[in-house]
Amino acid sequence: MITLREQLLTKSQEAFILSIEIYNKPTIRYRVEGFSFLICNAWELMLKAYIINKYGEKEIYYPDNSKKTISLDVCLKRVFTNENTPMRKNLEKIIELRNASTHLVTEEYEVIYFPLFQSCVLNYVEKMLEYHSIDVEKIIPQSFLNLIVSMRPIKDTEIRSKYPSIISEKLIATNEAISEMIEENNQHFAIRIEHRVLITKDKDKADSVVHFDKDAKQGATIIRELKDPNVTHKYTCKACVKEINHRLRKRGLSSFVFNSYHFDLFCKCYGIKGNEKLCYVYRNYKQPAYSYSLQVIELIFEVIQDDPILAIEKLKMKIKS
Repeated sequence: MITLREQLLTKSQEAFILSIEIYNKPTIRYRVEGFSFLICNAWELMLKAYIINKYGEKEIYYPDNSKKTISLDVCLKRVFTNENTPMRKNLEKIIELRNASTHLVTEEYEVIYFPLFQSCVLNYVEKMLEYHSIDVEKIIPQSFLNLIVSMRPIKDTEIRSKYPSIISEKLIATNEAISEMIEENNQHFAIRIEHRVLITKDKDKADSVVHFDKDAKQGATIIRELKDPNVTHKYTCKACVKEINHRLRKRGLSSFVFNSYHFDLFCKCYGIKGNEKLCYVYRNYKQPAYSYSLQVIELIFEVIQDDPILAIEKLKMKIKS
């Protein structure tokens, strides 16, 4: 007999797949609204299944109405108890959009909310695996989890000329508020989108053409290489450990738990903290803080993926010798 939890998870996955299919279908103009409705539905069903598994089936119903199940807002507060959790704030913003969709959503909302949408998709995949041991990437290949969007920067002047004042000011305020939140939160709230300009001498590879003017009044500097540690070295030790365990579970090695002690062994044996490509050191504090690149995760996983216990023992022997 199929349990209620299993039914919820099946429907959750269907709603999730539909949300991506609708969003990535160019002929559908209702895709922002459609995505917000379906992704919220997918999360609500998944979180209810989690609550059933942890607290019991009766916990998904309102105390004063045993026939009515709790809303996504309530599920969110029950599961993510810290209101400052980026993952919770991400969903709260998308819920706001879903509720606004019953009134009015302009095409510019896609540009504003796309970074949140993409993060929401990846968060769902992560939590389905963590809460229910369901690997969504076996149903949808990772490459299809990328949402498609045509990004055009939002210009206040264009918005004000296009819409009535009440709509344009609301849209501009929403864009500013979400942009500020993106700066304050990590990738669980939004996937940042950056535009970079590179200079090439090959006109065939150029999207636009410029020339240098020695008599120009405004000065400019060519930056040969720009590195933002928030992008290149965005993983903390805790995040590295979490991602490595995620990969081990996907490989069927969930019986071994990689921890910060193991991570420190790798740092010492491979000189990770002294390698600029692998580690960025923040020296603005009394004690230096470290962040790591994706290469660190890939290096460690490459070493331990076949036999984690043996790999760790070899590191311990190396430290002692």
